Amino acid sequence: MDNPLQSPRCRLMGLSLIILISMILMMFKVVPLLFKPNMLNHVLQTGELVIVTRNSSTTYYEGPNGKTGFEYDLAKQFADSLGVNLKVITSDNLPEIFELLNTGKAHFAAAGLTITESRKEYVRFAASYMDITEQLVYNNQSFRPKKIDDLENGILEVINGSSHIESLNELKTQHPGLSWNTQNNVESEQLLYLVENQLIDFTVADSNEVSLNQRFLLELRVAFDISKPKKLAWAFPKIKDTSLYDKAMSFFWRSLNDGEITHLIEKHYGHVDKFDYVGSRIYIRHIATRLSKYLDMYYESAEKYNLDWKLLAAMGYQESHWNPKAVSPTGVRGIMMLTRHTAGLMGVKNRLDPESSIFGGAKYLDQIRRRFPDDLKEPDRTWYAMAAYNVGYYHVIDAQKIAIQQGKNPNKWSDLQTVLPLLARKKWYKKTKYGYARGWEPVKYVTNIRRYYDLLEYQFSLDNTDTKNRARHDAFSIMPSIL
Repeated sequence: MDNPLQSPRCRLMGLSLIILISMILMMFKVVPLLFKPNMLNHVLQTGELVIVTRNSSTTYYEGPNGKTGFEYDLAKQFADSLGVNLKVITSDNLPEIFELLNTGKAHFAAAGLTITESRKEYVRFAASYMDITEQLVYNNQSFRPKKIDDLENGILEVINGSSHIESLNELKTQHPGLSWNTQNNVESEQLLYLVENQLIDFTVADSNEVSLNQRFLLELRVAFDISKPKKLAWAFPKIKDTSLYDKAMSFFWRSLNDGEITHLIEKHYGHVDKFDYVGSRIYIRHIATRLSKYLDMYYESAEKYNLDWKLLAAMGYQESHWNPKAVSPTGVRGIMMLTRHTAGLMGVKNRLDPESSIFGGAKYLDQIRRRFPDDLKEPDRTWYAMAAYNVGYYHVIDAQKIAIQQGKNPNKWSDLQTVLPLLARKKWYKKTKYGYARGWEPVKYVTNIRRYYDLLEYQFSLDNTDTKNRARHDAFSIMPSIL
């Protein structure tokens, strides 16, 4: 008798069952691949947009009131439009930025990148949001080059992997004697700082970076442009999936049309002028024509918070040139240039009201001064408070820690002012809690206020009998003349 399980019909059914099971198993493996979310959907599902950028004043940094920078603000707007969080990865090495991008560590690079033909071979650029020129920068106290051949007489340093090298290579075909050194893991601002301090003779920087830094690096000058206008843009990986790229392009067209990018450019770059270090005659004229209107406010606020009124007045001049309606592109405003956040903490409802601004600035300076430990003595305590007023309290704390690492005294301004600029160097700020800061800015800020104070002290010492002539603050009672 034949076994019914071995009949052709049973064998056919068994084979069919095996095929069906195999197909089901294959579907579990293949279907997910077919329906794998594209990059845009992945961002939306994870709720996180990841960018790679550089630590610099034109891209991204930790300011007194939190994260900021043109590239960061623009990327944050894009993330907000998607309803997701923004995660920031930083690198000061341009080749590494492209590596992080093309290995999938970041969704795109928002790092002030210039569009070049060579870069188009391995990245996909979005719409341009800004035009710049590449400029040859020198120190005003040194030799001014008038043509490319003049660079043979000095040291020219540029960033490795930058578009500036491409421009220099083009120039070298016509000027064989042109040579330069390249630097890794540094920012353009750091090279500008080296030119300011005459440690190198020349560098090349984008025009937007030069404009921002000339306000604080007073000896920087532009010799000439080495390129025609070039465009900055975000860079995306050059892959088949363009879903996120397409969304970014839509974001740019919308932002360009409704003026959002123009507004952002104005916020970060509008009215950027070289710092106006006024001569004594202009300053004295301003004392007579401007300060006189606000003297009582400075007297009373200084008395309330145990400050020297001349200190507050000098800060007011540094901040706004005693203009109660002053408004900066970054949103700070008023005679003491308070941010909206700081004004709220100080109870200031109208920053453009001079009395409110002066009392708010005095209260804020007093609070910062009180935050430092008791072992920080005058006059350094006040200088530290002024630096924190400018760059942020926690950046000053970071600088103190670096001072300790260098074997310097963290409670002496003479040491700290040499350390603060290191907050702009990757070697140092990557070890700190609060990261990059334009560390030379508070140094110049304090120096300028001390100069303004000295002039005020001289002017008002002519009337020692005035009952409103308050005692000098300890921070300035032992200060040598620096005019």
